[in-house]
Amino acid sequence: MINKSILVGRITKDPTLKKTPTGKSVVSFTLAVNRKKYGNDKDQADFINCVAWNSQADFLANYIGKGRLLGIVGKLQSRTYEDASGRTVYVTEVVTDEVQALDYAENRRNTQSQPEPETHYPNYEQHEGPIIDITSDDLPF
Repeated sequence: MINKSILVGRITKDPTLKKTPTGKSVVSFTLAVNRKKYGNDKDQADFINCVAWNSQADFLANYIGKGRLLGIVGKLQSRTYEDASGRTVYVTEVVTDEVQALDYAENRRNTQSQPEPETHYPNYEQHEGPIIDITSDDLPF
């Protein structure tokens, strides 16, 4: 069986990071995704509930704000819980496997207080060597 959702849309509000009792990070958010209408009708938006865990939740909470364009890949999940009044609540959401910001970093919230996330290559060490001056004429393509 296949259960895969791929969405591109804008996040509707600033994500709020929460921690489970075991210390796992979690962020629930809503993605506004345009739905193309044909003919003279205007496009409409669907508001899709999503949830991200662990490092994805930390990334969303630290670097993504309301209005940012996101691409997500995940799986559709349905669950139920009982609210404070004893009623059963049904929830359908996309649990993210991948999250990627698709717009420019200058639109990011907290620009001064949050540095851009660094890319780490654990199998490579920085090499302190001479700087080599290469021009485009030196390249084979």
